[in-house]
Amino acid sequence: MFVKGEYVVCGNKGVCVVDDVTTLNISGIDKERQYYILKPVYMAGSTVYIPVDTAKESMRRILSHEEADRLIESIPQIPRIVIANDKLLEQEYRNCMKTNCCEEWIRIIKTIYQRKQKRMEAGRKVTAVDAKYFRIAEDNLYGELAISLNVEKNEVESYIIREMNKHEICE
Repeated sequence: MFVKGEYVVCGNKGVCVVDDVTTLNISGIDKERQYYILKPVYMAGSTVYIPVDTAKESMRRILSHEEADRLIESIPQIPRIVIANDKLLEQEYRNCMKTNCCEEWIRIIKTIYQRKQKRMEAGRKVTAVDAKYFRIAEDNLYGELAISLNVEKNEVESYIIREMNKHEICE
């Protein structure tokens, strides 16, 4: 069970703070059922209500600082998505996003980054689908890592690069 004040990742809402755990006094809703009341960190003014009994399907704790550092260290070993068909690739992007998993977001980012480089070399633009999923995966990953690492969201990319460079030097 999550507690008030705890950071969680919730579906497509990203990082949220558990604002309360309570029943809801709304007509048509079971008055005995407990709900998490979540405030998305990066969506000011939003509130999300998740039934406690179904939360395992859509919520998880954010990574600890140590887990975030280990994740960053493992980025070179995380495989890209290898699907040539654009329609199947978009479906795989969707599947990866549904997992709510940092490693899957990294797979998307690595895959699209490489596709973008190849397209640019060929004088072509990035596809709208790639641009969309790159932004979503990056927002989710950087949002979570910012909280886990206690840095600003716009500093996460440079943090990752610095950490990866440190490990390359040591090896």
